[in-house]
This record gives sequence, structure tokens and C-alpha cells, in this order.
Amino acid sequence: MTITAADIRREVKEKNVTFLRLMFSDIAGTLKNVEIPATDEQLDKVLSNKAMFDGSSIEGFVRINESDMFLHPDLDTWTVFPWGGENGAVAGLICDIYTPEGEPFAGDPRGNLKRALRHMEKVGFKSFNLGPEPEFFLFKLDEKGEPTLEVNDRGGYFDLAPTDLADNTRREIVNVLTEMGFEVEASHHEVAIGQHEIDFKYADVLKACDNIQIFKLVVKTIARKHGLYATFMAKPKFGINGSGMHCNMSLFDYDGNNAFFDTEDPKGMQLSETAYYFLGGLMKHAYNYTAIMNPTVNSYKRLVPGYEAPVYIAWAGRNRSPLIRVPASRGMGTRLELRSVDPTANPYLALAVLLEAGLDGIENKIEAPAPVESNIYIMTQEERKEAGIRDLPSTLHNAVKALQDDEVVKAALGNHIFTNFVEAKKIEWSSYAAFVSQWEIDNYLDLY
Repeated sequence: MTITAADIRREVKEKNVTFLRLMFSDIAGTLKNVEIPATDEQLDKVLSNKAMFDGSSIEGFVRINESDMFLHPDLDTWTVFPWGGENGAVAGLICDIYTPEGEPFAGDPRGNLKRALRHMEKVGFKSFNLGPEPEFFLFKLDEKGEPTLEVNDRGGYFDLAPTDLADNTRREIVNVLTEMGFEVEASHHEVAIGQHEIDFKYADVLKACDNIQIFKLVVKTIARKHGLYATFMAKPKFGINGSGMHCNMSLFDYDGNNAFFDTEDPKGMQLSETAYYFLGGLMKHAYNYTAIMNPTVNSYKRLVPGYEAPVYIAWAGRNRSPLIRVPASRGMGTRLELRSVDPTANPYLALAVLLEAGLDGIENKIEAPAPVESNIYIMTQEERKEAGIRDLPSTLHNAVKALQDDEVVKAALGNHIFTNFVEAKKIEWSSYAAFVSQWEIDNYLDLY
């Protein structure tokens, strides 16, 4: 359903909206906002694309002498948040960022994804769909309201209350999301203590990435209401599973058909030639795009053997040990699932890169290697080498080095985002590498 300016003006009056959040994402994937009063005068400014902000105050955007940026709201992202107070309701719009010259800003992750979608359309596809599976932890707050690492339950995979003490928190999150228009498909406790997952229905990739950003905001807001802290950090606790954000992807043609599905597949998997080539592109660039899928030092504490996270570059059907699998659903539900992505990834950047990697496979007819249906976790290093299975990068440092060697991935980000992302990650790695951890103190202080 298309939302018009008139619809927004009417809802502002009907729902007593007093403040409006103009939201956008920085290169790191953090949701930012400029909040303005929802007066007629300010609404006129917003709806005519004249709302401005200082781009130099956002890390990785622009220099101070180029600071003026304009926010162009996507009216279809209009939402009235189901919380507020005596001062009225708060609504939000997700915006694209434009320069004073009226050009899309090259450092805008959402605009960059739109650029990849234009390439997709030229190749001959109408839409790229994403079904994300973001996981998160719920921790208790201390007496000062600061997050601790103490989980509020001892639940496990699919456990019920009273073991899962976060049941009511998850239920309210689902209710709020549903009220905001999300179609929630599943809500459950995950494998690790304190870990949870809420899955919502797939959508075209731009809307799905918008949904991920709003989802994180809702989860954190409702958790606070229950005296908890929600974190999407990849690996907040040693010794238990980390949090992933599996990405289920499919391409659709202009006739509305799933371009990944083919009942005549000679390989018997009911996948199309397009799907195999897209998969070939994902596989070819997997090592080099890992820095975008797993963008923090901490991300690589999750990507280790023994905790169900994918570590090896391979693909399979139902086997869950490789990097990419093909879930059992066919027909309109045919899709490829990339399992390495974690929820610290900027969804707009991650999906722009994955789309371009897949399109590279289609345009250059990149053959996917043979599937690996055995459990890779129990294979020896020699067996993996013989099967042509390569490990993912083991550190952010190695991942960023690999990113710089891949022209397709660099082009998918654009020069502005690529340059600023690499610079930020080199600084992050240098800071981490110089830090003396408690592990080092515990292991070396008495020994030496």
C-alpha cells in the first residue's frame, strides 16, 4: 500500500502525533535520527524534502566544509510507534540522504542498496527478497540501569516458561511489531541461555532492511521497559553460541516467478540455472565479503568451530554445517540461506554486496562447486582441503585485507563507503590489537 503525504497529515491529527523521527543509518549500521515537532510548518518542510542535518557530525559521512545534507523521507516507511506518553505519540520515517545539489549522497547505505537494485533491474530481475533471522541476547540491568552480562533465564532452544523468563518480554515485542505492521512468523528461545530469535516474513530487500533497523529499535525499547538490556552483539559471552542473522535470499522476475526455482533441474534439487550462478557468485566472493557480513572484532569470536556458526566456505542442501544452504521449501519459497551474517552487520551494505556478488555470478556464469552434504564440523583439515573447502577469515584484520582485494565487492560499496569503512575498521583493529585483555593477565602475569 502506497502512503501519501495526505495520509501522513491525517494520521498526525488522528493519533495525536507530536514528534516525528527522521531516521537514517550511518555506515556502521547504527540507526540515527533527527527529531522534530510534528507541527504543520515542520511537516511541510519534511514532506517537501527540505529537512536538513549536519552530515559532518556522522562518522564516515562528510567533512565539515561539506556538512549540509537533506533528508528525503520514504513515505511508505511511515509508522506511528506504539509507545508514547502524556506529550503525545511519536512517529517515524526512514529517509534517504541527498546532497544540496539534489544528488543521492554516496555515503548513504540505503541509497547504495538502491543503486545495486538498479543494476539488478538492468540484468532482468524485478525484485530481490530477503527473509532475515536476527538473534539477540537479553541481559539484566544493574541498580544504575547499566547492562550486565547476567542473563535473566536458563532456557534453551524452544524452551517454555518458567525456564524462559523472557517469555513475556518476547511476547510484548511481537505484539508491538504486529501493531506496527510486521508479519511475525516465529518467536522462540534460542540455543544459548539468554538468547532469543524473532523471525518476520520476507519482503523486498529494501523494506526488509528497513524492518531490521526498526526491529532492533523495538527490541531494545521493549527490553528496557522490562528491566532488561537487549544486545545484538555477535558474541557477548564466552563458552556459548553467538548471535547470527541468517539471510534467506531469492530473486524474482518481471512475471512474478521465483527465478531460483526450476522443476526440470537435471541435478535434482529443483534449482534454476540462475540460482546456481547466483550461488557461484556468493561462493566466489565469500571470503572477501566477510568483513561486511561480520564487521566487528567481536564477530570473529562467533565464527569458531563448536558453536554452530559457519566457519567453512561450502554449500549444501539441508546440511546446516556449511556457509550456505538451500532450505527444503520449493516453488515461491525457493531460496539461498547465507548463515555467516551476524546482526552487527549494516543490513543495507550487507545485502548490496550479496546482491552484487550474486549478479556477478549470473552475468559471468560462475559455476558453483559441488555441494557438501557431510558434516564439515567433524571433517579433518586434510579432508576439508581435499574437498576444496576454505575457512572464512579468522580475524577482522584478515577480513578487511581480503575486502580490499575484491573489485566486485568494492564496487558494490562504492568508493566513499568502501574508503570510510576500511579506515574505520583499521582503526578498530589497531585499538583492539594494542589492548591488554584480562585473558593475557590471567595467563601470563604469574608465568613470566
